[in-house]
Amino acid sequence: MDRRKKKLRRRRRNRLTAVLLVLMLFFIWLGARNYMNMEGLGLPGSGDGGRLSACLEDLYSPSAALVDAGTGEKLGAAGGSRRIYPASMTKIMTAVVALEHISSLDETITMPGDFYGQLYEENASMAGFEPGEEVSYRELLYGALLPSGAECCMAFAEKIAGSESGFAEMMNEKARELGMRDTHFTNCTGLHDRKHYSTAEDMARLVVYALKNDTFRQAFTSRSYTMASTAFHPGGFTVTSTLFASLSDPSVTGGEILGGKTGYTQEAGLCLASLAEVNGKEYVLVTAGAPGDHQSEPYHVLDAVKVYGRIGENAE
Repeated sequence: MDRRKKKLRRRRRNRLTAVLLVLMLFFIWLGARNYMNMEGLGLPGSGDGGRLSACLEDLYSPSAALVDAGTGEKLGAAGGSRRIYPASMTKIMTAVVALEHISSLDETITMPGDFYGQLYEENASMAGFEPGEEVSYRELLYGALLPSGAECCMAFAEKIAGSESGFAEMMNEKARELGMRDTHFTNCTGLHDRKHYSTAEDMARLVVYALKNDTFRQAFTSRSYTMASTAFHPGGFTVTSTLFASLSDPSVTGGEILGGKTGYTQEAGLCLASLAEVNGKEYVLVTAGAPGDHQSEPYHVLDAVKVYGRIGENAE
């Protein structure tokens, strides 16, 4: 009888040990999963800014990265290292490479006509310059960054590198120099190509670098720019920032959105690289993959307003 009782007790102990072992393994797995998913949740130990990281919850955009505009320090990310199609955010790199290879922005060029047919066929965004029109490099810069003019980017590429493919190699070289580890450019406009990709974190790194150039910063934060009179446009013409066209009030809690570059293709979704000042500090936010298109609500802009507003609210 005593032997039977001992066997029963031993079985119970073995069952209890097995249950405890299963529970222990389950909690180890759960902890590991939570650690891997902490990016963008603002949990202790996530290494991306605590409360500021939590500002990236519940966005329309599945990929987002928030950084300190002055230092480039990562403050939060949600899908920040996931590959994206950057669409017209590409033109930020186009502008950077152009600025670093042009001696005088006041020098004028004649707009080539060989690429217009391709751009029209691909329904690319245009600033409004015509083939054969005399344009300054400064006007090309504003035309690329404000209305997202593809013809401005192509003119930069042909004049600086001789071809778009040659210019894309210069863009890739700059990306490597900046430590953009998961970025590859095949063109200067952001038109869709499956081999043309980046990440929100890489693009944020690029924006922080670009903003150190005062000329870039001035264009990036401008709401509009008026082009000089030419034979094609005797009265000149004014281009408007695609960001501010969707943002009637740039103010957010504690500050305002200062500027940015939008992007859209069907494959990329709505994208935005933006700069804001909140409570005396500047932030760069890059979001990508939001639903919608040019006719829908500007979900990428709504995300920026939400994130910057949350930063301001956190400080109150």
